[in-house]
Parts: sequence; structure tokens; C-alpha cells
Amino acid sequence: MAQLNYPSDLKYARTDEWVRLEGDIATIGISDFAQDQLNDVVFVELPEVGTEVKKGEPFGTVESVKAASDLNAPVTGTVTEVNDAVRDNPELINSDPYERGWLIKVKVSDPDSLNDLMDSAAYAKYNEPRM
Repeated sequence: MAQLNYPSDLKYARTDEWVRLEGDIATIGISDFAQDQLNDVVFVELPEVGTEVKKGEPFGTVESVKAASDLNAPVTGTVTEVNDAVRDNPELINSDPYERGWLIKVKVSDPDSLNDLMDSAAYAKYNEPRM
């Protein structure tokens, strides 16, 4: 089994999205665990800039050769940027889920919405029985 990577500077949702917070901007993507489970990602549907996203609610879809999955917002706020490179090359999610494979950036309207996200150690432990 491949060694999965969970960078310690990120927070993780139970639905396998990650968040990198810089000021009030949250960069969001899906974790190494999620891309590994999905296998080869072939299509990503993302919201437009200006879209309001609500924590726990779907903001898009990721499709792989195995399955289609909702992308759930780990924070509440407004989309400020969308990674067009991932729309054109969805395989970036597989090859580089934390850097080039990010999905959207959100201006966080409720900083408390990050409080129940997991750190990398808790997320790794959460994933053990799911592997």
C-alpha cells in the first residue's frame, strides 16, 4: 500500500477535503487518501468565482474511472478563485493533490467553521479503518 501524505500545515474534513488557511482565504482540495480511493480522476466540476459555499454542503463534483463524488465545502464563504488547471487536467488531483491539484479558494465568512476540522495526525488515524 502506498504511503499517504497528510501535510501538517493543513486541516482536514471527515469528507476528505483539506484546507490551507492564509489570512481569511482558505485554499481547498481533496486529500491524498481521497484521490487514492478514487483512483484516476477524469473530470472535475467546480463552482464559478463569486459562488457562496456553505460548510458541509456540496460545491462541486469529482469523477474518476471508479466513481463520482460530491466535493463538500469544509468552510463557509465566497469562492474567490477556481483552479482552471484542474478543470483542464483533472489528473493533477492524483499527481499533486496539495499543491498544483487544489480546487478552489474561499474567503471565509465564519472562521469558527474551521474549529471541527482535524489536524494531520487525527486525519491519519481517522483513515486507518477506511483503508
